[in-house]
Amino acid sequence: MNKELMFSSKKEDWETPQSLFDELNKKYKFNWDLASSDANAKCVNHFTVGDDSLSQDWSALEGNLWLNPPYSRDLKHWVKKAYESSLDRSGLLVMLIPSRTDTSYWHDYIFDKAEIKFIRGRLKFENGGVASQPAPFPSALITFGRNL
Repeated sequence: MNKELMFSSKKEDWETPQSLFDELNKKYKFNWDLASSDANAKCVNHFTVGDDSLSQDWSALEGNLWLNPPYSRDLKHWVKKAYESSLDRSGLLVMLIPSRTDTSYWHDYIFDKAEIKFIRGRLKFENGGVASQPAPFPSALITFGRNL
């Protein structure tokens, strides 16, 4: 396993495992993928790096939103925006992030503000649709929204 790559912010476009997304999409019927590339978007409607998703108004988007943000040092900004956007919308926002429950953003924006589902085992994120080695960290699904 290339731990240097997995722990660094050098590669920020690891793809959600397709089987996980398919399972979640059956339940939530996502309208938007908030952090993708044109090649790995999980929804027809999506924001790429060029769209600068963090500068977009997510609260104005229709339907349920999917977010597997870059796991760089900016992750806290994605979590904050997801929480704040959920306060002004009727749909759900489901986010896949590392389960780093000791971080300030978990305490500030997730605990007591979202539904949390810890994923058993380690996910195998994809690159070009091909699964990698298991991630060196546990993952969690965070669901924000008024209708929880």
